[in-house]
Formats: sequence, structure tokens, C-alpha cells
Amino acid sequence: MPPPPPVNPQRLSPAESRERTLYFFHGLGVDVPLPVSAERPDAYTSLVRAIVSSAAVTSSRVSCTLTVSPAVANQYNTLHGGAVAAVAEAVGMACARAAAGDKEMFLGELSTAYLAAARLNVSFPILNKLNA
Repeated sequence: MPPPPPVNPQRLSPAESRERTLYFFHGLGVDVPLPVSAERPDAYTSLVRAIVSSAAVTSSRVSCTLTVSPAVANQYNTLHGGAVAAVAEAVGMACARAAAGDKEMFLGELSTAYLAAARLNVSFPILNKLNA
């Protein structure tokens, strides 16, 4: 049985969270400083945009191409599962905005099934469409 949660959980500042995360990675042997670009507020969006190229957008459909780069590869040189979810969210939101316009919206739930690994430097098509 897991231990009970602490009565007064410690609240960490963003700087403390960053330091603890870097300490964790250092313990794993990953002692490389983060690039300056990773500190920018739009780093996540830039990472997704760097691997996705737009092909076609209509009011009910978005198709694009994803290329697996080293920035989104895991230790097996395949596409990281988090990148799969990030791209699915970005393409899904693009499709929703193409249909509904530039309104404020959010993704309520995302489920991902992994069928096969996408290897480093491989490109493949992505299609997202709205079903009425």
C-alpha cells in the first residue's frame, strides 16, 4: 500500500522545480545544460512546429507531415510518446479552429494508442478530420 500523502505538501517555486528536475537528470547521467531556446515561454510550441509541416487545411480537415527529428526522439531513436500526444493535440486544435474560427477552446481529453515506433528521420502523413 502506498504511503499517505503529506499533510502539508511542499510548494516549490518554478526555479526550485527546475533545479530539482535538473538534479534528477544529473542523477540519471544526463548532465547537459538545457539550450537557451528551452527557457523561452513558447519552447513547447516551437518544438511541435519544428517537426510538423502543413500540407492542407480546410474547414473540416487538416493534413500535414511529421518528421521525426533528434529533438523528439527517445533513447531508442524513435518518436517519443509525449511528442505523439503533443502533435495530436496541436493538429486536433488546428482542425477545431479551422472549423469554428479563432475562438478560445481547450482539449478536454486525449487518448493515444501506440501501434508501432516511428524511427529517427522518418516522415509520415497525419490526417485529422471532423466528423459531423
